[in-house]
Formats: sequence, structure tokens, C-alpha cells
Amino acid sequence: MTAAGLMTLVQWLSPAFPTGGFAYSHGMEQVIHDGGIASGVDLEAWLADVLRFGAGKQDAILLSAALEPGADHAALAALAVALQPSAERLRETAEQGAAFARAVAAVTGQDRASHPLPVVVGAAAQGLGLGKAQVIALYLHAFTSNLISAAVRFVPLGQNEGQAALAALHPLIQSLADAAAAQGVDAIESAAFGADLAAMRHEGLDVRIFKT
Repeated sequence: MTAAGLMTLVQWLSPAFPTGGFAYSHGMEQVIHDGGIASGVDLEAWLADVLRFGAGKQDAILLSAALEPGADHAALAALAVALQPSAERLRETAEQGAAFARAVAAVTGQDRASHPLPVVVGAAAQGLGLGKAQVIALYLHAFTSNLISAAVRFVPLGQNEGQAALAALHPLIQSLADAAAAQGVDAIESAAFGADLAAMRHEGLDVRIFKT
């Protein structure tokens, strides 16, 4: 592990990096609208399920595969698209992936293919000299942090309550990252039906703050 590589990855995954992540709620806006998330405890439970059973685990394994030397990123991108359960979720990963590729290219001078977010992050992070589990953990942390920020604004929650939920999810994030680092794409599965249905229903929400 190199300090320079770690700082680069932290920069890429920070809210300041121009991927527009703040505009996406992963269907959570619909859940909050329905009253399913009204407290920090609710938020922590919902995010734990998304991480353990939904896009968190899927993205972690896709990212792990994308970090492998000689990975076929085009094939992984096609798989990532096929895994999306709704138009909004496809939009979320595709638009953020495209924005990430553009921003990395602007900073490094190296063109990046516009793939879904976990694939393009893995492709870019291959040369940073970081362990797979560390890259995956920081990716999942950024994903979770973004959704907590959305909940703090929209539930609304206090900042401390949001940060407490994030801290409580750290062990799960690390466990998922460690597992994904040793898994192949055959291990991808999903059972986050509530989150998937919320994303589908969000498309028809009359007044929306977030894109997803």
C-alpha cells in the first residue's frame, strides 16, 4: 500500500469528486416518503440490508473482479448493466460511472471507458498499489456515506445521528469487502426486494428531489 495511492482513491471517492453522487438516493427517497425511514435506527437497518443483500454486495464483487489484472472490463460492464433491476438504478450506476471516467481522465490525462461505476473505479484503481479489500471497503464506505447524507437532508436527521449510523455500519462494510475480495462474479446474488421495488416506484413519485 502506498500513501499516494490511498490519497488518490480517497480523492476519487470523496463527495468533492464530480460524479454528482449527491443527486442519487438509490430509491431511498421513496422509502422516506412512505415513512419507512424516519430515524437513524431505521436508516442503519435499511442500509445494512442494501449492503448485505443488494447493490452493496453486487458492486463489491464487480469491483473486485475489475481490480484483477487482465480483467475484461467490457464484459464486466455488460454484466453490471444486466444486473440492474430498474431504469433508475441503471441510470444511477451508468451516469456516475461516466462522470467518474471523465473526471479521472481530466485529472490524470488517461482516458477511461465509460462503464458502470464499480467497473470503472476498479479499472482506474488497478494501478494504485492498494489491496483489493481496502479499495472495496472505501468504495462501500463512500456509497453508504452518500446515502446517509441524502437521509440527513431529506428525513431529516441530525448530522450526529447520521454519523452514528455510518460508524455502526463500519464492521459490516469491512466484512463485505474482505469477502468480496476473495469472490468471483459467480457469487453475485441479490435479495433486496424492498430496495428494488422502491427504486421502481420512485420513477413515478410526483415531486422528487433526487434522480433516483
